[in-house]
Amino acid sequence: MKIAAAQTRVESDIPSSGAAIRAVLSAAAAEGVRLVTFCEGALPGYAKSQIERPDTWEGFDWSAQEAELRGIAAHCVTLGIAAVVGGAHRLSPGTRPHNCLYVFSASGELVTRYDKRFLSNTEITDWYTPGVDPITFEMDRYRFGLAICIESQFPEVFSAYEALGVDAILFGSYGIPEYFQIALRAHAGLNCLWIVAATPAQRAPDGPAGIIGPDGKVIAHCPATAEAGFVVATLDRNKPDYDIALNKARPWRAKARLGDIYRERMVDDARSRERTRY
Repeated sequence: MKIAAAQTRVESDIPSSGAAIRAVLSAAAAEGVRLVTFCEGALPGYAKSQIERPDTWEGFDWSAQEAELRGIAAHCVTLGIAAVVGGAHRLSPGTRPHNCLYVFSASGELVTRYDKRFLSNTEITDWYTPGVDPITFEMDRYRFGLAICIESQFPEVFSAYEALGVDAILFGSYGIPEYFQIALRAHAGLNCLWIVAATPAQRAPDGPAGIIGPDGKVIAHCPATAEAGFVVATLDRNKPDYDIALNKARPWRAKARLGDIYRERMVDDARSRERTRY
């Protein structure tokens, strides 16, 4: 399954951001990509950068965002490609929105939505409402989880997805600084899963969009410049490079976490010591 991580330029003008997303989808589909991950706030922008008055969201054009999301869903149908798009999800009046990732299928359906759970201090104080649950979905026999930005600093997010049996985590962030990159590689290697990380083009000099394999190694990444684009990799469980990570390390670690093998060994050792007494 071919997947892609995008770095599009995020603008305060919602139609411009939507056009950038559709352009990447068109180019990726031409390369046989089945799913593209876009950054946190890809549409309509991130609170402290493109959104005016994120403390109240007063004056935000929700209808414009909705129109662009519908346009992206329709484009997915035309191209036969799926898209994960960072956005905001409106709640009841007077309640701050969720910072979320929308998942659109190749048939244009909204498959699911992931609401960022671990918010930064500013986000939870002034800008957004936290989500509650981890979210997974399946496509082409692969299971995906979703995470956003500062959640890269919470190992439990990634270990929980490993326990849920995901093959890859789709990660959208408004920037991937070096310590995020280090953390993502560690999470990929420790949990033996792919991580597909997207960022805005204007933040790419600090860390570009890229894809990490289940061995913790970077497979491919976009240029670390403010140039818009995307990078492609293939999810393949049968690739020899990933035999140890997927077929040996991951199942062994899952077994080890249960603890039974260690308790059994302790019992066997105790019995052995008891026999040597006689």
